[in-house]
Amino acid sequence: MIDLKENLVSRHLVFNEKNPKNKWIDDLRHEAIEIFGKNGFPTKKEEEWKYTNLAPLLKADYKLFPESEEISIGYQDVKKYFIHDMDTYNIVFVNGVYSSYLSSTTHEEADICVLSSAMNKMMHQPVIENFYSKIAPKDDSLVSLNTAFFKDGAYIYVPDKVILSKPIQIIFFSTAQESEVLYHPRNLIVLGNNSQAQIIERHQTLNEKANLTNSVTEVHVGRNSELDYYKIQNDAVEASLIDNTYIEQERDSVASFQTFSFGGKLTRNNLNFVQKGENSNSILNGVTIISRKQHVDHHTKVEHKFPHCESHELYKGIFDEQSHGVFNGKVYVHPEAQKLNAFQQNNNVLLTDKASIDTKPQLEIFADDVKCSHGCTVGQLDESALFYMQQRGIPKKEAKALLLYAFAGEVLEHVQLPQIKKRIANLIAMKLGVNMDFDL
Repeated sequence: MIDLKENLVSRHLVFNEKNPKNKWIDDLRHEAIEIFGKNGFPTKKEEEWKYTNLAPLLKADYKLFPESEEISIGYQDVKKYFIHDMDTYNIVFVNGVYSSYLSSTTHEEADICVLSSAMNKMMHQPVIENFYSKIAPKDDSLVSLNTAFFKDGAYIYVPDKVILSKPIQIIFFSTAQESEVLYHPRNLIVLGNNSQAQIIERHQTLNEKANLTNSVTEVHVGRNSELDYYKIQNDAVEASLIDNTYIEQERDSVASFQTFSFGGKLTRNNLNFVQKGENSNSILNGVTIISRKQHVDHHTKVEHKFPHCESHELYKGIFDEQSHGVFNGKVYVHPEAQKLNAFQQNNNVLLTDKASIDTKPQLEIFADDVKCSHGCTVGQLDESALFYMQQRGIPKKEAKALLLYAFAGEVLEHVQLPQIKKRIANLIAMKLGVNMDFDL
């Protein structure tokens, strides 16, 4: 029987020799593989992984990277995966390798480029040494695995007082012909003070080959800065994604993350915020629409450490056939975090008797002058509303889709980019099996 953990640990020395960086990075990698070797992959025995079983995915003997990494693909082959009706910076990777042909980067108004390249340039060292592997917890087994084997990813540094002129798209394509490939992309995103940025992230498999992506993104949002981030997850049926995103916010900042999960075999989103200053605002919204035996797990945590802060969290889920959803949202309020407002809500619709959802909104409050609320609902479509619409000449399929469309639509109200809102609305309609002749 394959022991994937032992195989990865034994292969690390060879990998590190083939991918040299510098002593500092080498030390981090050696430390990380030791942590992973000790902890291994998370199991269902751990409370945080109680409802998501990685064991079936770990039976494969994954290749760390495809045999032929550099496979050329044309823009027309992947155009539909870009938000192509607006001008953007693009950072694109194919099989873990940066694609200069598909990318459009810059060093003018900001540093929007590749992390591996930035690590080799002295001008970027202060930012990288201050934030790389400093925001994500080193003792997390999947973070440590990523640190040990990361090869490339996006590097974004927005200086003080810069409002980016256009959004950034980060896209990871997989065209690997091997049956199982394991990717470890690593992104570092740093916003200085009084700056703004909008980012769209996507992982996309271009064939039906199975793969597993263990992604880590570290984000720093400076004082009085604003980050608007979109994760679009609509991958092939054999692709699995573990997305670990860690955000730290300075005072007076706003960090908004919208996650849209529509496809893939298994998707696990670990989204963690730490507020490090007063008047911080964290916004977390998500829509999940899945079917077959697909599995989507949203694990979120907002840590309030200072007074006069806010967090707003709204996740909607629609589950068909034998799909399974998980929502575990935690709001942790430290004793010093007085006079804050924290809201958390998770609403779900099950379309069959075999679909299921495990939902667990949590509040841990150690301050007495706060306004915190949480809740969840699990139910089916309102039969009376469905009957009412049918009585007015709307066929059952379209009536059902309209009700579900409206249910999910509340999250779209928070989308700031019209092009993203239109794309997500179309994806929702497609997942529900109808054509909508209006925008939500």
